[in-house]
Amino acid sequence: MKQFEVIRATETFQQAGAYYVRIQAMARKYNIGLREEFDDNDTPDTKYILVTDDGFPVATCRILDLSDGTAEIGRVVVLDDYRGQGLGRLVVESAEAWIKEMGYEKVVVESRDVAVKFYEKLGYVSDSSELHNTGTFTCQHMEKRLK
Repeated sequence: MKQFEVIRATETFQQAGAYYVRIQAMARKYNIGLREEFDDNDTPDTKYILVTDDGFPVATCRILDLSDGTAEIGRVVVLDDYRGQGLGRLVVESAEAWIKEMGYEKVVVESRDVAVKFYEKLGYVSDSSELHNTGTFTCQHMEKRLK
């Protein structure tokens, strides 16, 4: 059985792992340019969750402060070879734990339309049935209150 390590990526080398996963699983797969994938929210101060398999980066997400006690989990990505092993859930739940420790009361996600059911299973609800286009994907705004 694999032993995955969850890292709160705050150091540059750890963030590089998060970037690697995003480049491999999103930018390459969906032909997304680096300027599109990495926006002004990707800074040395940005918080990321990184999951590694024997030190190799395999899954990640980004945490953003939206103010008013709300944080956003975004850029949830798992390498293709590691999908179906619960790593998406592990990344999101690890991010939620960190977000809760930081004192946030609510988490939001902009879920790709194909991932809405995944987030619903994790307790997220949509504020409407309206989908919106981000320029790359069709997404649904979803929220979850932290207990």
